[in-house]
Amino acid sequence: MDHGKHQTPQGYEPGEGILTTLIRIPVRIVVLVLVLPARMVWDGLTALWHAADRVLLRPLGRALLWLLDTLVLTPLAWLYTWVLTPVGKAAAWLAVALLVWPWTGLWRYVIVPVARYGIAGPVVWLYAHVLTPLGHGLHWIGTALLLPALHGLGNGIRWLITVLLILPLQFLWRYVAVPVVRYGLVVPVVWLYEAVLTPIGRGTAWVLSTLRQGTAWTVGMLWQGTAWVLAQLWRGIAVTGRGLGLAVAWLVMTLLVAPLGWTYRRILTPVGREIAAAFEVAWRIAGYISRAVGRALATIAWYLIGAPFSWAYRTVCTPVGHFLRDGVWAPARRAAADAGRAARAALATARETVRQARRDAWRALVGAPGGARSGEPRGIPARTLGSTTTVPSAAQASETPLGSDPFAKQG
Repeated sequence: MDHGKHQTPQGYEPGEGILTTLIRIPVRIVVLVLVLPARMVWDGLTALWHAADRVLLRPLGRALLWLLDTLVLTPLAWLYTWVLTPVGKAAAWLAVALLVWPWTGLWRYVIVPVARYGIAGPVVWLYAHVLTPLGHGLHWIGTALLLPALHGLGNGIRWLITVLLILPLQFLWRYVAVPVVRYGLVVPVVWLYEAVLTPIGRGTAWVLSTLRQGTAWTVGMLWQGTAWVLAQLWRGIAVTGRGLGLAVAWLVMTLLVAPLGWTYRRILTPVGREIAAAFEVAWRIAGYISRAVGRALATIAWYLIGAPFSWAYRTVCTPVGHFLRDGVWAPARRAAADAGRAARAALATARETVRQARRDAWRALVGAPGGARSGEPRGIPARTLGSTTTVPSAAQASETPLGSDPFAKQG
């Protein structure tokens, strides 16, 4: 039962006030509502970045790494392996032989024994057999005697401060300072202004206006007297104003600055701390919710789109594609190749036939080349432009250059 009395209530933390506990849950709910869309947008952008990194940046990075490895790292590795490493080993051996081994021997055989048996041993013995019991005794004295005494002394000092300082100050402020300021400063100053300064000023103005026509000496004396009176009045007003300023400053510090400081320390600081903690907790909870929503959307998209498409691809598109490739596309391609070859052969045959028919038609129109014409006697040359012999029975040769077949070379 005693243990249950000292337990902290649920929802409270040690050292926290009721204001912190009251504002924690509503602030965290509001901050979660505000932070959740930003966290979901952030997670979406992160997923897009990872997708872009997987699709674009990683292959580009692999290509750049391959180029770097081929053009830079491999030559550097060769240089390091076959040039720098032997030189470095030789330099390291020389450095160890000249610098490390002497200092190692000094450390191992001189410094370590002296430090171990001359310094560390006595210090460990002193700590174990002198300082540790002394520290335990001082800790027991502080825990069993000084801490309760200090706790009681603090409670007594707090009660004394409350009874002897705070309560009298409150009494003095309420029943002494306020009446003194009101009836000792404000009311006399108002009375002094209305009953003394105003008649004196009016009388001085009347005297000056009356004695305007008097002698210079009278005016000077009146002026000096008036200046002295005004100087004394100004000194009194300055002293009164200084006192009023001090009183107003004390009132401002007591009624304005102190409450503002207390409000900042006791209200604004816990509220700001709780808002910052609420943002942190809300960001973490929003991350959990965003990841859960992302997984749910991914699962729904897989079962609604990915799984049907995968099943259709495996069970429908792949067999149909194989059938079209093996049963339709391959025979069609072979038939198209055979048809192309046959068409090319037919076109070549038709071209050759047309060429031969054209050649025969030309021969029929203009005759055979080289004098192989019907009715012409063999062995008798035909008359040409440069010939001087005339044969009456011989037909003259054509004077136009039609003897050669212009299409013969084209075939």
